[in-house]
Amino acid sequence: MNNNDRLLRLRYAIDIKDTDLIKAFELGGITITRDELRDILTKMGPSSRDEENTYLKPIDNQELDAFLNGFIILKRGPQKDKPAEAAQPKSDEIKYINNVLLKKLKIALFLTSDDMLAILAEAEVFPSKGEMGAILRKEGHRNFKPCGDNYARNFLKGLGLVYRKEENSQKQ
Repeated sequence: MNNNDRLLRLRYAIDIKDTDLIKAFELGGITITRDELRDILTKMGPSSRDEENTYLKPIDNQELDAFLNGFIILKRGPQKDKPAEAAQPKSDEIKYINNVLLKKLKIALFLTSDDMLAILAEAEVFPSKGEMGAILRKEGHRNFKPCGDNYARNFLKGLGLVYRKEENSQKQ
């Protein structure tokens, strides 16, 4: 699963509009046009078996991280005690993007660890509370555990299932 897949799955899971995606990128410090966003979200036809998930404009870990930072600001507002730009120092390399994705979605969507476990349970994945805590720890901590694509994919799937349930119950 690449970063474009993660963004696309998140977009569909919680029904993020194009304008909100563009605004989140801008809040994260990256300016993109509607055409560039379309290229980010559009898959190319596979030219070989190895290239099934190739997008017209691939995004790297720093761009996805910038989007997630902007998404936090979009959902929660800027921090009052820190300027928006200084809130997150730029790192050279993000090694475990799935861990970053789960942490930042937890912040942006006001989720607790129990909420995250319930979301994963919707996708029929049942990690322990300790395992979830290890995934959410800072890289370098002795109990840190890298989050695999399977957990991230199932979390986004469960997020969509939970979000749709809430949306349907509010309509009734």
